[in-house]
Amino acid sequence: MTDAARLSPGDAAPAFSLTDDTGATVSLADFAGSKVVVYFYPAAMTPGCTKQACDFSDSLESLRGAGYEVIGISPDKPEKLARFRERDGLTLRLLSDPDKSVMTAYGAFGEKKLYGKVVEGVIRSTFVVDEDGKVEVAQYNVKATGHVAKLRRDLGLDA
Repeated sequence: MTDAARLSPGDAAPAFSLTDDTGATVSLADFAGSKVVVYFYPAAMTPGCTKQACDFSDSLESLRGAGYEVIGISPDKPEKLARFRERDGLTLRLLSDPDKSVMTAYGAFGEKKLYGKVVEGVIRSTFVVDEDGKVEVAQYNVKATGHVAKLRRDLGLDA
C-alpha cells in the first residue's frame, strides 16, 4: 500500500463527474465561478459519517449565504445515498464514487490507521475549491465531530 498523493492549497482541483443520490450526474465544472466544499467520508449511515453529514446540512444555508456549495462523496451506491439523505433529512448533494477514482485523485483514499492497525480505506478529508477550480483548503484525517465548526472558523465565517 502506498500513500496517495496529497493536494495542497493552490493545486488545481481534480475534475470529476459522478452520479448523485437522485441519479443525476454532477461535475466539479458545474460549480465553476463559485466556491465548493468537497468532503469525502467512508460510509453512509454510519455514526461518524451521519454526524458529519448532519453538521454540513445544518450549516448549508449559512455556507451558501457565504458563497459556498457543499458536496459529500463516498463509495456508496446512489440508492444507499438516497436512503441516507431521506433517513437523516440531509440537504446537501451526495455523490457516489464506487471505484474510488475521485477519492484517489484527491488523496482521500489510501493508508490510514484504524484501531491501531494500518489499513487501506477512505481518508476522511475536506477540500474547499475556489471559483477558478483551485484548492483553497485541503484537510486530511479530519474528525467527524466538530469538523464543520472548525472549517467555518478556518474560512472566517464565524465571528
